[in-house]
Order: sequence, then C-alpha cells, then structure tokens
Amino acid sequence: MSAETPIEARGLTKRYGELVAVDAVDLTVEPGDVFGYLGPNGAGKTTSLRMMLGLIRPSAGSVRLFGRDPQAGVAALDGVAGFVEEPRFYPYLTGRRNLELCASLDGHGAAGRIDEVLDVVELSDRARDRVGGYSHGMRQRLGIAAALLRRPRLLLVDEPATGLDPAGMRDMRLLIRRLADDGMTVLLSSHLLAEVEELCNRVAIVRKGSVAYEGALSDLRRAAGSSYRLRTTDDALAARVAAAQPGIEEVDQSVEGGLGLRAASDDALGELSRALVESGALILELAPRHATLEELFFALTESSEDGGGGGDRVAVAATSVAANDGSGS
Repeated sequence: MSAETPIEARGLTKRYGELVAVDAVDLTVEPGDVFGYLGPNGAGKTTSLRMMLGLIRPSAGSVRLFGRDPQAGVAALDGVAGFVEEPRFYPYLTGRRNLELCASLDGHGAAGRIDEVLDVVELSDRARDRVGGYSHGMRQRLGIAAALLRRPRLLLVDEPATGLDPAGMRDMRLLIRRLADDGMTVLLSSHLLAEVEELCNRVAIVRKGSVAYEGALSDLRRAAGSSYRLRTTDDALAARVAAAQPGIEEVDQSVEGGLGLRAASDDALGELSRALVESGALILELAPRHATLEELFFALTESSEDGGGGGDRVAVAATSVAANDGSGS
C-alpha cells in the first residue's frame, strides 16, 4: 500500500456477533479528493470511519492512512484528523478555551494556530462565547477547527451537514470547498446527496455494509448513459419507429405526454430524428435528461437482493429519469 495514498481499505470488515456492519469494503481515496462516502442509515458508514480513525478494530481486512495502520498508535495518525458523529465540547467553556485544551493534547505548536483555525471556520467573533450558546452549525465548525489544529493532510468528517439549516449547510459546504482548494484531502460520510453532488469528485456508495459503487461521479453518470423525453405529432407512431431503430433502447410509452427512451450514441439519436421525420411523426420536443446522484443512489441501494449488478441498476436509473420527469427540463 502506497505511503502517498491518504486512504486504502481492502476487505475491511466489522462484525458484531452475527451482524455484519461492514462487509469486505475496498476503497481508495487519492490525494486531493473530496470523497463522498454515501449510504442509507445503517449502511455501515460511521463504523467504517471509526475503523479508519483507529477507534475500533476491524474483524477482518485492513485500512491504511498514508500507508500506516491506524491501530498502530497515535503516531500512525500523523497528518490525519476528523470526528465521528457530532463533535463534543465542554459547554460551559468558551470556544477558545475548548480549542486550548485540544491544542494541549496535540502539541507540536497547535496552541499557536488557534487564531488561524478560528478564522478559517469563521468563529473568531464568537471565540469568547460559551459553547453551550453555540448553534449546531457553530459546534460543527468548531469541531473542524479542532481538527485543523493538527494541520492535517487528510480530514475525515461524519455527516458534517446533518441537522443544519440551509444557511448552515451552505457555510459548511463553502468551508469544505476552501479546505479542498488549499490542497487538503477530505472524506465525508453523508446521506445528503445534493451536498455531496456539489462537493465531491469521487464517491463510494455503500449498501448493507458493502460497496455498490466506487469511483468518479462522472464515470457513474457515464455508466448510466443519457435518457431523453420525446414528444411528437404522433407518439404512437414514434414509439414504433424508435423501437425499430438501432441504438435506441428502452422506449417507455408510460411517460405522460410523450415517450422516454435511451440512446446508445449521438449518432443513434440523429438517425432516430431522421426516421421520425420520414415517418411523418414530427418532433415537438426532444429533451436530454441526466440521472442525478439521488436517482443513481437509489438505483444502487434499493434494488432487490436477487437483482442485477451495479451496472444494471445504474442503467435503470437513466430510463426512470425520463419516465418520472414531465417537465422536459
């Protein structure tokens, strides 16, 4: 395993008796990634992060942070910081005093960075207020400030935007984006898909403890392909023409006010347009739609036990986009 790779997990497994909370997870987080670790509640996300941070021991498999085993001791977490679930502080102490206590444990000049990290998370003006009076979003940002005292190269955060109001979610998103732009690698566990879609370049989607997909968001969308909503002057005729056309797949006549379909390529779509004109079914609307992360997520996590593989489930999502979208936008 490479000493330059922030996170490498191979066969990572955690069992509690007969319950398999994390089931043979393989994933790689590359330098500079903003990596989303996604899954429904109970999918094993938090348990995975606990193993990555050395808080619990795997039942099987391994995880390495910059090539080091987090179970090997504090030195193995050099350059790594984060928190699991909600960060905890002494509510009767000020934000600054809480950070001073954290810095005394970290050492290595951490106390001299308190003003810097308060400025990064935009809490300088509330540093002398008691944490008990902080909002949930402010406590989340203070948790990141405490993590930044270590000057980490890798930051792991568990559900950082959960429970935040829209303004708090925006602030958290902007903060993580600033950290990533400064060169930090970030892994965030979340079920807030819109946030992940805006922030992350790569994701792992977990289902019942196992990874259903790992890779770039762009590759996931490419695997799903593009779907289209089609309206013509004669949709019944258009459906027959489309079904007979090479490269046109999964023609769906249940779409209200039109048809849903998938095209294997732009050339296939162009040939379909020509065939429709020649048949007399003139095109009124042909609108592309791309599956969102939410649609792909549900395609991967809500399939039946005996359903198809990940690629099959992703492909289904692209067709369902057109079927469920009546706006054509």
